[in-house]
Amino acid sequence: MLDQYATYPSLKDRAVFISGGASGIGESIVEHFCAQRSRVAFVDIAAGAASALIERIVKAGWPRPLFIPCDLRDIEALRAAIANASRELGPFRVLVNNAANDDRHKVADVTVAYWDERMAVNLRHQFFAAQAIIPQMKAAGGGSIINFGSISWMNAEGGLPAYTAAKAAVHGLTRGLARDFGPDHIRANTVVPGWVMTKRQVDLWLGADGERQIAENQCLKEKLYPADLARMVLFLAADDSRMCTAQNFVVDAGWT
Repeated sequence: MLDQYATYPSLKDRAVFISGGASGIGESIVEHFCAQRSRVAFVDIAAGAASALIERIVKAGWPRPLFIPCDLRDIEALRAAIANASRELGPFRVLVNNAANDDRHKVADVTVAYWDERMAVNLRHQFFAAQAIIPQMKAAGGGSIINFGSISWMNAEGGLPAYTAAKAAVHGLTRGLARDFGPDHIRANTVVPGWVMTKRQVDLWLGADGERQIAENQCLKEKLYPADLARMVLFLAADDSRMCTAQNFVVDAGWT
């Protein structure tokens, strides 16, 4: 299926770092970059899923990605993973800050510890991954930072206030990085997914009511899948998007 879509010559042999790459949207992003013959490193806490993904990629004949187990709430572990991966793959020209968790929660149930943990899972690691990789991008002559946001806060969704707060902040982070590092030929953009049919989303929330929401809210009535987001990420990582920065690229089938 991947050979039906665009090939980007600038991505061949380009070093790419992806967070949350073992499952869901991240899994598809890893696959798509490997199919482009990029040099890919990814981190996740799901070692079993990562091994299955690597096996599938190798079987397809694409370059083997480098997997480093890492809990992104541990910033020192994240910094070490980036340093170790760059020693093996070379300086990273692409950073994809994909990892997140959208567990539902009520305002009355949120504690200080839970709030801080949601920020660590959904926002904090994006900044510190960029902080660690930007010097490599500068030395390499430029790069592309791709942060993941969400339409949830744009649509004023309830039931997950810590998540929507973190995801709204991602957009501010993107624009600040774009301004600070544009002179170094480093671009920063936010990819904004709609309701993407990952296994987790389908298992937890796609019932009759979910089907109704998709039919009512999306302009395009087909379901969104991880590959739809991965293809946008490829474009933003490639030189084809060389003058795109500080922007939100919404992939939601017209829901927002």
